[in-house]
Amino acid sequence: MNKVANALYAGRKFLLILWIILIVGFGFYAAKLPSVLGGNGFEMNGMYKDTEQLLVDKFDVSEAQIIVLFEKKDGVSDSKFQQTIAQYMQKAEDKSDASKVDIPTASNKMIKGSTAYGIIHFNHDDGTMDKRVEKIRTLSAEEKEMSVKLTGGPIIEKDMNTASQADLAKAEAIGIPVALVVLLLAFGGVVAAAIPLMIGIVTVVTTMGVVYFFHPYTELSIFILNVIPMIGLALSIDFALLFINRFKEEIQTKSVEQAIKITIQTAGRSVIFSGLCVFIGLAGMLFIQVDIFQNVALGGMAVVFIAVFSALTLLPSILAILGTRINRLRILKVSEQGGQSRWRSFATLVMKKPVTMTIVSLIILLVALIPVRDMHLEIPSSEALPTKYESRQAFDTYNDTFINKNTADVYFVLEAKQDMLNEKPLTNAFTFIKQLKEDSLVKQVDSISTALNVKSSDQLQAMLENPQISAQAKPAVDSFINGHYMLIKATLDTDQNSDEAKDFVRKWKDKRSLFTVHIGGYPKFEQEIFDEIYEKAPYGLALVLFSTYVILMIAFRSVLIPLKAIIMNILSLTATFGLLVWLFQNGHLGLTESNIALVLPVFVFGLVFGLSMDYEVFLISRIHEVYHQTRDNNVATVEGLASTSKIITSAALIMIVITGAFAFTDVTPVKQMGVGIALAIFIDATIVRMLLVPSLMKLLGDANWWFFTKKRDKSSSNEQLKS
Repeated sequence: MNKVANALYAGRKFLLILWIILIVGFGFYAAKLPSVLGGNGFEMNGMYKDTEQLLVDKFDVSEAQIIVLFEKKDGVSDSKFQQTIAQYMQKAEDKSDASKVDIPTASNKMIKGSTAYGIIHFNHDDGTMDKRVEKIRTLSAEEKEMSVKLTGGPIIEKDMNTASQADLAKAEAIGIPVALVVLLLAFGGVVAAAIPLMIGIVTVVTTMGVVYFFHPYTELSIFILNVIPMIGLALSIDFALLFINRFKEEIQTKSVEQAIKITIQTAGRSVIFSGLCVFIGLAGMLFIQVDIFQNVALGGMAVVFIAVFSALTLLPSILAILGTRINRLRILKVSEQGGQSRWRSFATLVMKKPVTMTIVSLIILLVALIPVRDMHLEIPSSEALPTKYESRQAFDTYNDTFINKNTADVYFVLEAKQDMLNEKPLTNAFTFIKQLKEDSLVKQVDSISTALNVKSSDQLQAMLENPQISAQAKPAVDSFINGHYMLIKATLDTDQNSDEAKDFVRKWKDKRSLFTVHIGGYPKFEQEIFDEIYEKAPYGLALVLFSTYVILMIAFRSVLIPLKAIIMNILSLTATFGLLVWLFQNGHLGLTESNIALVLPVFVFGLVFGLSMDYEVFLISRIHEVYHQTRDNNVATVEGLASTSKIITSAALIMIVITGAFAFTDVTPVKQMGVGIALAIFIDATIVRMLLVPSLMKLLGDANWWFFTKKRDKSSSNEQLKS
């Protein structure tokens, strides 16, 4: 690190100019990032996606749909209501260049009492969907005899983007001012407190500009807009806090150049190792081939890299220019010695009863993790959108009024090697339909058989051989058969989110058949997402655990310390998930009851595992420094805790404030993520860092540093420390 420190100090002016160019350049594209975000990110290449495309290509199913919800006003007759709806839908079709519309009538069950819905279909999205929606909205505002609300995929996606931007602004408005207060309490001066915030903002803006260039190559989820600032601000401020604290220590007795170089060699080394831990934690998500995990991994890895880069280049350049002026504009008197003395006393107290402290800590964590056994995961849907949005209100009304929540639709597309109307494939298709009807979970099957009320392939072929009957049957045939393909819809007697529905599509995917069977529908979508996560997450977990262990082993020259850190991290994270279940799923502390977002365990683990290692690196690095001098484990632990606890506590508090601010946002998965990260950091900074670390360091003694091969005399080392 000595050569790196010399090079960074020598190139400080060049680096400062480089950063000004980067901020201006990427800042321009950061402002454009929201315009290229869309969707909730739950997309992946698989059978579901292929089947949906087959439905579009072969059976004229629309690519996008807008649901129009109509509610009749008092005094309007039923006939007038239907007439007005028909006129509205016709105008909407003309204005929006829709492929077709489904107009509600009493006969097609799209009208119930004073409520009705229509569907506007689009066969392609050429980037003008927002303009089409606005044209439809102008029609809605003109209606006097009924209220009109729009919902459906394209509109919910747009509203989710809007809500995410609003959430980001709200979280920043809460988090940044409170973080500034914490920084003022840590440093006492405005200059020192302002620099970490500036570094954090620069990191976030630069990363958003970088991520903008990802959009031609991958679909970017709207949740990136929350994840990058959440990670970027917290991590950058943490790094800057550590770096500035060490610089302020060194500048008291050394020149600016010496202070900068020593800070880079010590705090800079910790930043690199901790950044690497966070980077790997996020990289573990890349195993899961679902867009949202790929997005968060790429965006998170980018912000971590830039946070480390800014901490090692921009921050030293600024500090080199400021020098002793880092202490200017002091508004609070901060006593370093008093703080260290209190932490030294606390660490000594804990280490006097290590067994008791360890047992108490473990009991607290084990009690907190009990609710994990009841965790119910679900894919975020329209319910993640705040109820104040019209699209959420309309979708809820549509679901409650017209959708049977106790059934689920699964679509089968049979692909034959020859035309489906030939004798052999048609006979086999009717056998398939019969087997499907015999499944105990199937409530109803819609197919060419039910459409034409025929029982066998022979009956159908006889019907089609009659020219007069064949002409009448053609619309039905075209709806279910296209060349080599046949469409079958099975309605299941279970909820579309149920485990039974997922088991059903798994079973039929693997069922032997004379056809190539393509399966679609929401149960198939959920089954693929769940299976992908459950199958691939262990690989990511293995990478994170193994890589973190190796990195920490190299960093601390210890076999036991990395193992202990990983076990404590897993335990504290599991306790966090237990608390999240208690808070959200059970609806405590005034929170609305909601299942845990499927992505949350993976996200929180990926982010927090690395972030909490951040503090482990800061703390153990300082303990390692003292142990290297003294070879006294107890002295090293006490001194390491005393010298770093204040700054680690401040860093953790800032992390809690910035991520916890998202608890006050409206999009449910973002709220859960913010609360989850804040809780995990709180547990790590209190129970783990204050109680478990000193207790276990005491219990393990010199075995903590078993990796070392060279021993030195303790007494001479202690004398060296005293001198």
